[in-house]
Amino acid sequence: MDLEKIRLHVGEMILRFSIPSIISMLMTSMITVADGFFIGNYVGKEGVAAVNLGLPVIYLFLAAGLMIAVGGAAIAGMAFGAGDKKMCGDVFCQTVAEALAAGIVMGILVSLCFTPMMKLLHADGLVRGYFREYYEILLFELPVMTLNSLLGMFIRQEGDPGYFMKVNVFHVVLNIALDAAFSEWFGWGVGGIAAASLLAALTALLCNLYFFEKKANVYRLRRFTFSGKVLRSTLLNGSSELIGELSLGIAMFAYNFVIMRRVGVDGVTAFTVVGYTSYLFNMILIGFGQGASPLVSFVYGAGQKKLARTIRKKTNLYVFFAGTVVILIMTLVSGQYGALFVKNEAVISMIRSGTRIFVLSFLFSGVNTITSFYFTAIGKAKESALISSSRGLVVLLICIFVLPALFGMTGVWLAAPVTESVTGLLTAYFIYIEKRPL
Repeated sequence: MDLEKIRLHVGEMILRFSIPSIISMLMTSMITVADGFFIGNYVGKEGVAAVNLGLPVIYLFLAAGLMIAVGGAAIAGMAFGAGDKKMCGDVFCQTVAEALAAGIVMGILVSLCFTPMMKLLHADGLVRGYFREYYEILLFELPVMTLNSLLGMFIRQEGDPGYFMKVNVFHVVLNIALDAAFSEWFGWGVGGIAAASLLAALTALLCNLYFFEKKANVYRLRRFTFSGKVLRSTLLNGSSELIGELSLGIAMFAYNFVIMRRVGVDGVTAFTVVGYTSYLFNMILIGFGQGASPLVSFVYGAGQKKLARTIRKKTNLYVFFAGTVVILIMTLVSGQYGALFVKNEAVISMIRSGTRIFVLSFLFSGVNTITSFYFTAIGKAKESALISSSRGLVVLLICIFVLPALFGMTGVWLAAPVTESVTGLLTAYFIYIEKRPL
């Protein structure tokens, strides 16, 4: 990186680093949105609700997978930098084996929890049937998903991020094509959607394994000697990712629990559809965060603290502008947006009113997210963790349980804007404290 170039072209450098990441994140998120589109149009609102009720299961797999992948990749990367290729290979193979074993064990345990989970959420009839039909297949796909994510990290460390991006794009396009074929042409319902995800993920896995067989120079699958020390370091290094994803899973379970008890299936379906907007917008925020973070770390490490803050401020302006644009668009098309996913007029009405409240959170979520990335990039993990835990768990859970009790479904929509605005006060305080030494 060129310090002077960053100083003279801050905005351009942020966009240059962020846009590829944003595209990649949005492409990945399109799988979830496409699944929702086909389930809503070819199965019905009960199918959408059933899939949403199981999202904590997906977050559980992501939590364990990311913990192992990030932790193992960090150890292997340090060994790579030190020139110890044997240790690189051993850590890589052990990380893959750990991820596979964790996926199998979790799949067995989660399958035993299906019935208690449905009872706790008060789900019955079609919703319970669709839940089992979808997740009994998806339990085979989720370990493959975590393996693909893990292998992608090591492909990047091999210095070929373009290969993984191409595989990722192919994976998304194939998944959407199979969704259309299995749901529209063959009429296989939610089971077909789950099968499409499984087949697309397996195809992507074969492409990723091909890389390590034919193209990799350092990381190769082979026999290895298990190391307890490496396992401990892997789990420790990846613990923050575990906490982050588990927080999302807990929050989603709380949302589903409250909505099912107070509103029912229509409420969960509406919340799911409105939630797609948040999911896509969060991918944009993460893309900006991933783009700005290396710039912040570089200039901060060079002693240019004011420049690091300038990058944060400029990135915050970008995400605030993006949030404002999304709010305006979604407010104008909220009715038509709901009709894309469901045909039930009561649910569409709920989506229309809910969208206009829920998207107000985008005014604050961008600044909160980017500032959390900023504190991580300058080595202030405590501030970053407090911001993330506030908006992802502590304040959010309070809002989820209190606001719907006071305002019904309107309280559900208010939970996100209230959480982000309260977290915004915490974010502003940390920014103020961080500026004081200068």
